[in-house]
Amino acid sequence: MTKLNIVIADNESIIRMDLREMLEEVGHTIVGESVNGLKAVELTRRLKPDLVIMDIKMPEMDGITAAKIISEEKLAPVILLTAFSQKNIVEKAKDSGVLAYLVKPIQPANLFPAIEIALSRFAEIQQLEQDLNNVKNSLEMRKTLDRAKGILMDAYNLTESEAYRRIQKYSMAKRKSIKEVAEAIIHAATK
Repeated sequence: MTKLNIVIADNESIIRMDLREMLEEVGHTIVGESVNGLKAVELTRRLKPDLVIMDIKMPEMDGITAAKIISEEKLAPVILLTAFSQKNIVEKAKDSGVLAYLVKPIQPANLFPAIEIALSRFAEIQQLEQDLNNVKNSLEMRKTLDRAKGILMDAYNLTESEAYRRIQKYSMAKRKSIKEVAEAIIHAATK
């Protein structure tokens, strides 16, 4: 397992101490500790840990609300801890974007697999978001290029492939991306 920087949030000092001991024993570093969800969010934003482990029931801001903020801001994977396993709490936890949920008392045999799964799921989510952004950018680029080709085709009575070759040649000659050239053509045509 890779050595991680971790933020722990639990209003019970004995739980934080036990977690710290378990995690440091295998080489992880506890970069921040908190007794409430509000401070956990602030620490996570500031310290950018690899993982956040927090209790659900805490003062000022509960762990579910804090986990939702951390997940929405894509700051770190979150594992929620609770002494309760009621269905309604589990449902709320699912909706908060947490990647694992453990019932206290926490045992290393449960904690470490949950950490591995949470890290793996977080990496998968980040990769999917990157892939989605790439597809969106590619689609936007395609639309921009098609519009620029259409402008050249209309203006110079060119075929689509001739319009594309002109854009491509200009792109190479001016050392600009095809997207930049296409955007310039559209901009010039709309003036």
